[in-house]
Amino acid sequence: MAEHDDKYMILFFAGAEARNNRFNGFTGSFINLMREIMGEKFDLITGIYFDTNIRNVVWALSNAQRPGHLYNNTRLQNISIDQIINKNLDPDTQLIIVSSSSGSVVAAQTASYLAEKNTRLNLLQKPFHLALGSSMVSKDSELFESLKKYQLNGQIGKIIYDELQDKGDNTTGIGGKTKTEAFINSIGIIIPLLSIKYSGPSFLNTHPENGHIHRRRSQQVQKAIDYIDVILIRNMLAGTKYHQKAKEVIRSASEKLPNK
Repeated sequence: MAEHDDKYMILFFAGAEARNNRFNGFTGSFINLMREIMGEKFDLITGIYFDTNIRNVVWALSNAQRPGHLYNNTRLQNISIDQIINKNLDPDTQLIIVSSSSGSVVAAQTASYLAEKNTRLNLLQKPFHLALGSSMVSKDSELFESLKKYQLNGQIGKIIYDELQDKGDNTTGIGGKTKTEAFINSIGIIIPLLSIKYSGPSFLNTHPENGHIHRRRSQQVQKAIDYIDVILIRNMLAGTKYHQKAKEVIRSASEKLPNK
Protein backbone atom coordinates (compact mmCIF):
# COMPACT_ATOMS: atom_id res chain seq x y z
CA MET A 1 0.00 0.00 0.00
CA ALA A 2 1.34 3.44 -0.94
CA GLU A 3 2.47 5.63 1.90
CA HIS A 4 0.33 8.75 2.43
CA ASP A 5 2.23 11.91 3.35
CA ASP A 6 -0.87 13.40 4.98
CA LYS A 7 -0.65 10.76 7.70
CA TYR A 8 2.36 12.38 9.40
CA MET A 9 2.66 15.51 11.54
CA ILE A 10 5.75 16.73 13.39
CA LEU A 11 5.31 19.41 16.05
CA PHE A 12 8.38 21.12 17.51
CA PHE A 13 8.84 22.53 21.02
CA ALA A 14 11.86 24.85 20.87
CA GLY A 15 14.06 25.93 23.79
CA ALA A 16 14.10 28.95 26.08
CA GLU A 17 15.73 31.33 23.59
CA ALA A 18 12.96 30.86 21.02
CA ARG A 19 10.18 33.29 20.35
CA ASN A 20 7.39 32.87 17.85
CA ASN A 21 9.47 34.55 15.11
CA ARG A 22 13.01 34.79 16.57
CA PHE A 23 15.34 31.84 16.96
CA ASN A 24 18.93 30.85 17.73
CA GLY A 25 21.15 29.18 15.13
CA PHE A 26 20.04 25.63 15.81
CA THR A 27 16.32 26.34 16.12
CA GLY A 28 16.12 28.51 13.02
CA SER A 29 18.10 25.99 10.96
CA PHE A 30 16.03 23.07 12.24
CA ILE A 31 12.75 24.80 11.40
CA ASN A 32 13.93 25.77 7.91
CA LEU A 33 15.31 22.32 7.09
CA MET A 34 12.26 20.52 8.45
CA ARG A 35 9.93 22.73 6.43
CA GLU A 36 11.99 21.95 3.35
CA ILE A 37 11.60 18.24 4.09
CA MET A 38 8.01 18.05 5.31
CA GLY A 39 6.32 21.26 4.22
CA GLU A 40 3.04 21.83 6.04
CA LYS A 41 3.46 18.52 7.87
CA PHE A 42 5.87 20.30 10.22
CA ASP A 43 4.96 23.11 12.59
CA LEU A 44 6.21 24.99 15.65
CA ILE A 45 4.25 25.04 18.89
CA THR A 46 3.89 28.72 19.84
CA GLY A 47 2.70 30.73 22.81
CA ILE A 48 4.65 28.65 25.35
CA TYR A 49 7.48 31.15 25.80
CA PHE A 50 7.74 33.89 28.42
CA ASP A 51 9.34 37.26 27.66
CA THR A 52 12.76 36.38 29.09
CA ASN A 53 15.03 33.35 28.77
CA ILE A 54 15.52 33.17 32.53
CA ARG A 55 11.77 32.93 33.15
CA ASN A 56 11.50 30.09 30.62
CA VAL A 57 14.38 28.24 32.28
CA VAL A 58 12.93 28.74 35.77
CA TRP A 59 9.60 27.35 34.59
CA ALA A 60 11.35 24.33 33.08
CA LEU A 61 13.40 23.69 36.23
CA SER A 62 10.22 23.92 38.32
CA ASN A 63 8.19 21.58 36.14
CA ALA A 64 10.63 18.86 35.07
CA GLN A 65 9.81 16.48 37.93
CA ARG A 66 6.11 15.52 37.98
CA PRO A 67 3.34 15.33 35.36
CA GLY A 68 1.50 18.61 35.81
CA HIS A 69 -1.91 17.33 34.76
CA LEU A 70 -1.98 15.27 37.96
CA TYR A 71 -1.36 18.36 40.11
CA ASN A 72 -3.56 21.00 38.43
CA ASN A 73 -0.58 22.64 36.73
CA THR A 74 -1.79 22.56 33.14
CA ARG A 75 -1.58 26.08 31.62
CA LEU A 76 1.24 25.47 29.14
CA GLN A 77 0.07 21.94 28.51
CA ASN A 78 -3.40 23.25 27.64
CA ILE A 79 -1.91 25.87 25.31
CA SER A 80 0.04 23.15 23.52
CA ILE A 81 -2.77 20.58 23.40
CA ASP A 82 -5.21 23.20 22.11
CA GLN A 83 -2.85 23.79 19.18
CA ILE A 84 -2.62 20.05 18.54
CA ILE A 85 -6.40 19.64 18.62
CA ASN A 86 -6.89 22.73 16.41
CA LYS A 87 -4.79 21.03 13.73
CA ASN A 88 -7.84 18.83 13.14
CA LEU A 89 -5.58 15.88 12.55
CA ASP A 90 -7.02 12.77 11.01
CA PRO A 91 -7.28 10.21 13.85
CA ASP A 92 -4.99 7.95 11.80
CA THR A 93 -2.22 10.59 11.68
CA GLN A 94 1.19 9.59 12.99
CA LEU A 95 1.97 12.46 15.36
CA ILE A 96 5.60 13.07 16.27
CA ILE A 97 6.51 15.52 19.05
CA VAL A 98 10.10 16.82 18.87
CA SER A 99 11.72 19.11 21.42
CA SER A 100 14.94 20.69 22.57
CA SER A 101 16.39 22.02 25.83
CA SER A 102 13.82 23.63 28.14
CA GLY A 103 11.21 23.03 25.44
CA SER A 104 11.58 19.34 26.17
CA VAL A 105 10.00 19.92 29.59
CA VAL A 106 6.91 21.50 28.01
CA ALA A 107 6.88 18.68 25.44
CA ALA A 108 7.15 15.97 28.11
CA GLN A 109 4.39 17.59 30.15
CA THR A 110 2.21 17.93 27.05
CA ALA A 111 2.91 14.34 25.98
CA SER A 112 1.93 12.98 29.37
CA TYR A 113 -1.25 15.06 29.39
CA LEU A 114 -2.10 14.22 25.77
CA ALA A 115 -1.62 10.50 26.42
CA GLU A 116 -4.01 10.69 29.38
CA LYS A 117 -6.62 12.62 27.36
CA ASN A 118 -6.23 10.24 24.44
CA THR A 119 -6.92 7.29 26.71
CA ARG A 120 -10.38 8.75 27.34
CA LEU A 121 -11.13 10.71 24.14
CA ASN A 122 -9.39 8.64 21.42
CA LEU A 123 -8.12 11.73 19.60
CA LEU A 124 -5.39 9.70 17.88
CA GLN A 125 -5.63 6.08 16.83
CA LYS A 126 -1.89 5.59 16.52
CA PRO A 127 0.59 5.91 19.41
CA PHE A 128 2.45 9.21 19.00
CA HIS A 129 6.24 9.37 19.10
CA LEU A 130 8.23 11.66 21.40
CA ALA A 131 11.79 12.99 21.03
CA LEU A 132 13.32 14.80 24.03
CA GLY A 133 16.54 16.48 22.91
CA SER A 134 19.18 18.27 25.04
CA SER A 135 16.69 17.63 27.79
CA MET A 136 16.43 18.85 31.37
CA VAL A 137 14.03 16.00 32.13
CA SER A 138 15.69 13.28 34.21
CA LYS A 139 15.03 9.65 33.34
CA ASP A 140 14.64 9.09 37.09
CA SER A 141 11.83 11.64 37.43
CA GLU A 142 8.15 10.90 37.98
CA LEU A 143 7.45 12.80 34.76
CA PHE A 144 9.63 10.47 32.67
CA GLU A 145 8.16 7.46 34.45
CA SER A 146 4.68 8.64 33.44
CA LEU A 147 5.82 8.72 29.80
CA LYS A 148 7.12 5.16 30.08
CA LYS A 149 3.79 4.11 31.62
CA TYR A 150 1.86 5.58 28.69
CA GLN A 151 4.30 3.91 26.32
CA LEU A 152 3.59 0.58 28.03
CA ASN A 153 -0.18 1.01 27.67
CA GLY A 154 0.13 1.90 23.99
CA GLN A 155 -0.57 5.66 23.98
CA ILE A 156 3.07 6.59 23.22
CA GLY A 157 5.19 4.81 20.62
CA LYS A 158 8.92 5.52 20.51
CA ILE A 159 10.56 7.74 23.10
CA ILE A 160 13.90 9.05 21.83
CA TYR A 161 16.14 10.43 24.56
CA ASP A 162 19.73 9.14 24.65
CA GLU A 163 20.40 9.70 20.95
CA LEU A 164 19.56 13.41 21.23
CA GLN A 165 21.80 14.30 24.19
CA ASP A 166 25.21 15.85 23.50
CA LYS A 167 28.18 14.08 25.04
CA GLY A 168 29.52 16.19 27.90
CA ASP A 169 26.40 18.35 28.24
CA ASN A 170 25.82 18.53 31.99
CA THR A 171 22.39 20.11 31.57
CA THR A 172 21.00 16.71 30.60
CA GLY A 173 18.56 15.60 33.28
CA ILE A 174 19.29 18.51 35.65
CA GLY A 175 15.58 18.71 36.50
CA GLY A 176 16.14 15.74 38.79
CA LYS A 177 13.44 14.26 41.01
CA THR A 178 12.59 17.41 42.99
CA LYS A 179 12.53 21.16 42.45
CA THR A 180 15.20 21.58 45.12
CA GLU A 181 17.49 19.18 43.28
CA ALA A 182 16.81 21.02 40.01
CA PHE A 183 17.82 24.42 41.36
CA ILE A 184 20.89 23.05 43.17
CA ASN A 185 21.93 21.44 39.88
CA SER A 186 21.36 24.69 38.00
CA ILE A 187 23.60 26.60 40.41
CA GLY A 188 26.24 23.91 39.92
CA ILE A 189 26.35 24.30 36.15
CA ILE A 190 26.35 28.09 36.42
CA ILE A 191 29.08 28.24 39.09
CA PRO A 192 30.98 24.94 38.73
CA LEU A 193 33.73 26.13 41.11
CA LEU A 194 31.20 25.86 43.96
CA SER A 195 30.05 22.41 42.90
CA ILE A 196 31.35 18.93 43.66
CA LYS A 197 29.09 17.40 41.02
CA TYR A 198 29.83 19.65 38.05
CA SER A 199 32.95 20.93 36.31
CA GLY A 200 33.89 22.61 33.05
CA PRO A 201 32.76 25.93 31.56
CA SER A 202 29.92 27.76 33.24
CA PHE A 203 26.54 27.52 31.55
CA LEU A 204 26.75 31.30 31.20
CA ASN A 205 29.86 30.98 29.01
CA THR A 206 28.66 31.45 25.43
CA HIS A 207 32.08 31.56 23.72
CA PRO A 208 31.70 29.84 20.32
CA GLU A 209 34.73 27.57 20.90
CA ASN A 210 35.40 27.42 24.65
CA GLY A 211 31.93 28.02 26.07
CA HIS A 212 29.48 25.56 27.56
CA ILE A 213 28.61 22.83 25.04
CA HIS A 214 24.87 23.40 25.44
CA ARG A 215 25.27 27.06 24.50
CA ARG A 216 27.71 26.31 21.67
CA ARG A 217 25.51 23.65 20.12
CA SER A 218 22.47 25.93 20.31
CA GLN A 219 24.12 28.12 17.65
CA GLN A 220 25.13 25.33 15.27
CA VAL A 221 23.47 24.26 12.03
CA GLN A 222 25.19 20.91 12.60
CA LYS A 223 22.94 20.28 15.60
CA ALA A 224 19.89 20.67 13.35
CA ILE A 225 21.39 18.20 10.89
CA ASP A 226 22.13 15.76 13.74
CA TYR A 227 18.54 16.01 15.02
CA ILE A 228 17.10 15.26 11.59
CA ASP A 229 19.49 12.35 11.16
CA VAL A 230 18.28 10.78 14.42
CA ILE A 231 14.57 11.47 13.96
CA LEU A 232 13.93 10.94 10.25
CA ILE A 233 16.84 8.82 9.04
CA ARG A 234 18.03 6.50 11.80
CA ASN A 235 14.63 6.07 13.47
CA MET A 236 12.46 6.75 10.40
CA LEU A 237 9.69 8.26 12.53
CA ALA A 238 7.98 9.74 9.46
CA GLY A 239 8.30 6.74 7.17
CA THR A 240 10.27 6.01 4.01
CA LYS A 241 9.26 9.04 1.93
CA TYR A 242 10.51 11.59 4.44
CA HIS A 243 13.46 9.36 5.26
CA GLN A 244 14.73 9.76 1.70
CA LYS A 245 13.87 13.47 1.49
CA ALA A 246 15.70 14.09 4.79
CA LYS A 247 18.83 12.38 3.46
CA GLU A 248 18.83 14.67 0.42
CA VAL A 249 18.22 17.86 2.40
CA ILE A 250 20.81 17.29 5.10
CA ARG A 251 23.37 16.17 2.53
CA SER A 252 22.92 19.51 0.79
CA ALA A 253 23.00 21.40 4.12
CA SER A 254 26.18 19.59 5.19
CA GLU A 255 27.94 20.53 1.97
CA LYS A 256 27.27 24.21 2.70
CA LEU A 257 28.86 24.13 6.16
CA PRO A 258 32.36 25.66 6.60
CA ASN A 259 35.30 23.28 6.11
CA LYS A 260 33.22 20.88 4.08
